[in-house]
Amino acid sequence: MRSILPVFILMSIIHSAMALDLHQEINLKGEWLFEIGDNPDFRKPDFNDSKWERIVVPSLWENEGFPGYDGYAWYRIKFTIPAKLSKEKLYLKLGRIDDVDEVYLNGEFIGSTGSFPPNYKTAWNVKRIYALNNKLIRFGQKNTIAVRVLDFGGGGGISDGHIGIFSRSDIIDLAINLKGMWKFIPGDAPSYSQPLFDDSKWQSIQVPANWEDQGFPKLDGIAWYRKKISIPHALQEKKLILLAGKINDIDEVYFNGTLIGRTGEFPKNADNHYGDYKNKYKIERAYFIPPSLIHSGPNTIAIRVLDVGNRGGIYSGYVGITTRDEYLKYSHRKRK
Repeated sequence: MRSILPVFILMSIIHSAMALDLHQEINLKGEWLFEIGDNPDFRKPDFNDSKWERIVVPSLWENEGFPGYDGYAWYRIKFTIPAKLSKEKLYLKLGRIDDVDEVYLNGEFIGSTGSFPPNYKTAWNVKRIYALNNKLIRFGQKNTIAVRVLDFGGGGGISDGHIGIFSRSDIIDLAINLKGMWKFIPGDAPSYSQPLFDDSKWQSIQVPANWEDQGFPKLDGIAWYRKKISIPHALQEKKLILLAGKINDIDEVYFNGTLIGRTGEFPKNADNHYGDYKNKYKIERAYFIPPSLIHSGPNTIAIRVLDVGNRGGIYSGYVGITTRDEYLKYSHRKRK
């Protein structure tokens, strides 16, 4: 746990929250139930938590009577979501959690950030925002959120930020959500775009998030992201759009080895270190996937990125695959 956030991290978090245009419906700050240890039954809505301690959220658990504790712990809270929100798209915001978390709504898994052992990776500085499936919500009745947390050292727990249920009208439904861990390597080689390239020795980083916050604090220049995905047959019959979030600064996107789009121009010679990058970081990346490129088996997405200074990488926004029809509805809403 880092006790003070650098200004550039704080500003990126504020910018991301503004970009999401979320409206708070239910404030979940305050007392939650809390228990150290780890038990999969803790996620169940009917679990008897009457003997659990009470803890203020958000706050480090060290400041709530558990000084020096490192390891697993669970948070639980029960609350009612009014029936009038049943037509809304709802999100759970949990601020920042030190270090790794899994979140359950009424006993069903809804999301995770960071990686638990054996492939541990902290996500202490990543703001948690999880989409809620309305089919899991008991509108007009009690709902239970359970959060499993692992702290690997220093301060731990749901540490700070906005905590609650939020609605959002400016949204897009992703047929395939690609937020999460991607393969990553600094440097540049044409072979990195090819589907058969062996990236097994590359590192993994969270997308979306700046690469400076994930072990590459001084990286300026070119780096690559890669991910393999399967596309269901029913989805292959539709026109598909790849959303690659917002990228600092320039990108080229390859699908199964073929360039399907770019934003900005990479420099064509060594004397031009910058290329066409001005204000490109503000643009949401969206690229049509030609149906002829889609395979029934694994498909490879490779994204080449040039950062010319300050912060770099796929840092915010939607990352996934949607249909053309859904993308058009999203685009029309944004233009209103």
